[in-house]
Amino acid sequence: MAPEGGRVVSQKVAVCVVYVAGLFLSTLDMTIVNVALPTIGRAFDVPATAVDTVSISYLVSLAVSVTASGWLGDRFGGRRTLLAAVAVFTAGSALCGMATSLIQLDLFRVLQGTGGGMLASVGMAMLLRTFAPHERVRASGILSIANGLAPTLGPVLGGVLVSQVSWRAIFFVNVPVGIFAVVFGALFLQDQPARPAESFDVAGFLLAASGFGLVMYGVSEGPQQGWAATPVVIALASGAALIAVLVAVECRVRAPMIDIRLLGNRLFSSGTAVMTLESVTFLGALFTVTLYLQDERGMTPVQAGLTTFPEALGVVTGSQLASRLLYRKLRPRRHLIIGAGGTSLVIAAMALLLSPDTSLWLMIPVLYSMGLAVGQVFVGTQSASFATVSSASAGRASTLFNVGRRLGGAAGVATATSVLVAAGSTPTVGASAYRAAFLTLAAVNLLALCAATRVSDHEAASTIPPPRKNTNTKEEELQP
Repeated sequence: MAPEGGRVVSQKVAVCVVYVAGLFLSTLDMTIVNVALPTIGRAFDVPATAVDTVSISYLVSLAVSVTASGWLGDRFGGRRTLLAAVAVFTAGSALCGMATSLIQLDLFRVLQGTGGGMLASVGMAMLLRTFAPHERVRASGILSIANGLAPTLGPVLGGVLVSQVSWRAIFFVNVPVGIFAVVFGALFLQDQPARPAESFDVAGFLLAASGFGLVMYGVSEGPQQGWAATPVVIALASGAALIAVLVAVECRVRAPMIDIRLLGNRLFSSGTAVMTLESVTFLGALFTVTLYLQDERGMTPVQAGLTTFPEALGVVTGSQLASRLLYRKLRPRRHLIIGAGGTSLVIAAMALLLSPDTSLWLMIPVLYSMGLAVGQVFVGTQSASFATVSSASAGRASTLFNVGRRLGGAAGVATATSVLVAAGSTPTVGASAYRAAFLTLAAVNLLALCAATRVSDHEAASTIPPPRKNTNTKEEELQP
């Protein structure tokens, strides 16, 4: 329980600390492990083609667990569920570091993903219920720091730990942060009352978990095995069929596990679409430029990560500009249009500038500009999308939002990899292949621009902060 009497930490700060710490770790683990896969394969004496299960098991587990997170948060209360999710992720990390075989490591990665999937949605639902609509843009500015830094920092931190310590260190590094988040939350997070949730929607959960899990597996394995490979075709076809059945079933259930009817809310569906498509582009472009720097320019993972780090700084800067000024000045619709359009423009410019001898000093401002644009979209979607969603529906809405973001990120990497393979990524035509990948991602993000035009400033008006007054309102404003 949180301390009674004079509160040491406000609930706004407490929710953000625990949620950002957990979100940062779960997002970091999507990229930090990739650097260590060859070393893990050698440690367990398995071929390189078999070790990718370490990444796949985590991504599939994320997709499966996120589907039940909204119900769990409503049933057991946000504080209890969020702390349990962070604890599960932390325990999974420690066990991964102690694994003695590839099978054990895969199983413990599933445990990690279970915690990571739950905390993303439950933490967001707690944030929505803790912050008034006009305060969410400031909170979103802080959350975007985790979303922007973690994917870029992963390869750098992973490369340093693998080369200087051990592959096990990439999992152990999560443990102290996770323990801190759990202890801090246990001390300062207040209980959000458990809502009298309806009975567990078993059919909805099974359909959603299996459908999204199969799609995540197919999208992740397609570039490696080939899209025509039998396991990939079966996974994607079965997953799509199960999701279609899920939609039909959930639209008839009074208390669905996945509330598809929320997509009938124009503002929420538009914001979710923008975030999903931006995730495709952001993670796809980050993957592509990192691969280009390593394969075409001969950099180590650490060098490539440091070169792309200006993109993360751009996200941090852009999210602060958005949360403090631009979202209020431009209004949600124009803000998202500029962010999504700017993302496509910068990535297209990156494709045009790309060549085997492109100066890295030229790439740095381009990567930074991409981060600036992406930061606008991260803040704008997280602030505006839930304006017309009731507090009672916040848990299920955050579940849908996070499913889109997770699937979008996996689809981005798959899209980029598929284009590179189709375009012929070889030493003689490598630059043209990477150029094609960037142009494809820029084109995909134009769909996010189209979705942004459907955002209504009138519907999102409650999320626009009032002009700041020259008064100290520490209890009313979140101090980053």
